[in-house]
Amino acid sequence: MNDVPCLLSAGHLRSKLRLPVIAAPMFILSGPELVIAQCKAGIVGSFPALNARPQTQLDEWLQQIREALAAHDREHPQAPAAPFAVNQIVHRSNDRLERDVETCLKHKVPLMITSLGARSDVYDACRRAGTLVLHDVINVGFARKAIEKGAGGLVAVCAGAGGHAGRLSPFALMQEIRAWYDGPVALSGAIAHGRSVLAAEVLGADFAYIGSLFIASHEARAAIDYKQAIVEGTADDIVYSSLFTGVHGNYLRASIVRAGLDPDHLAERDPSVMDFGAAGTAAKAWKDIWGSGQGIGAVHSIEPVAEQVARLYQQYHSARAALA
Repeated sequence: MNDVPCLLSAGHLRSKLRLPVIAAPMFILSGPELVIAQCKAGIVGSFPALNARPQTQLDEWLQQIREALAAHDREHPQAPAAPFAVNQIVHRSNDRLERDVETCLKHKVPLMITSLGARSDVYDACRRAGTLVLHDVINVGFARKAIEKGAGGLVAVCAGAGGHAGRLSPFALMQEIRAWYDGPVALSGAIAHGRSVLAAEVLGADFAYIGSLFIASHEARAAIDYKQAIVEGTADDIVYSSLFTGVHGNYLRASIVRAGLDPDHLAERDPSVMDFGAAGTAAKAWKDIWGSGQGIGAVHSIEPVAEQVARLYQQYHSARAALA
């Protein structure tokens, strides 16, 4: 089993949550309002550092989040807010990484999530500051590399997850990870219902990692057409393609059609050339080409985060009772 020490155990983090859920950081869509609402509702809220633009805004956002959650805790000592997380893109194209990590550590961000690469220097800096880092992976090879480089845990990004996603079944990937690793693992892939949260635990994950559900929240920074497309969509409306960023991801069919492209005949793209423009069009990934996971058939309305989490809680405990 893995012997890399974790600064925050899965059990300790779980004890601070109403549900074993980490909200996925969503490019463009996740801002302070969404994070604060998620944490107040009792799940880990998160956002990508790159959503704060210019870079100096990251400091302002972190201050806003910390103050709002501290005020909530003073007013609700019996139900304190959950911790929050910041996502760092550690790909070589991110020239803000060092400054963003320094800003997060200055604000004592409790949890960071790294994507698109594994960096020992980032993990070492976070460990010294007392920040737990989870790294997202799509296969066991990437998982082993992240742990070897010092990541404190993993996010297993499986088939059906929104945005950049893998091809593997959660049954396969969780089975292979748990064969050698016993540290914190969050599971991502088409999770938008409380019984799916329970299923993630049964598969061996410590946490469910949920994104697309929260696009259809009042607090998400998504256009109303995007939110409505989540409500109206099903798993059949999701297209898996590398065209838009160079990395395979899941996107809403309707947004691809709106961009003048045929979702059934999309070209592959060289992963070494990573940007957010759809080749041959003016459409931009995430802004015009909308990311989404396959779990959206469980989303039926646009609601406040508090109501979404309350329903997850009821569904989760109903599923547990049914298995008792």
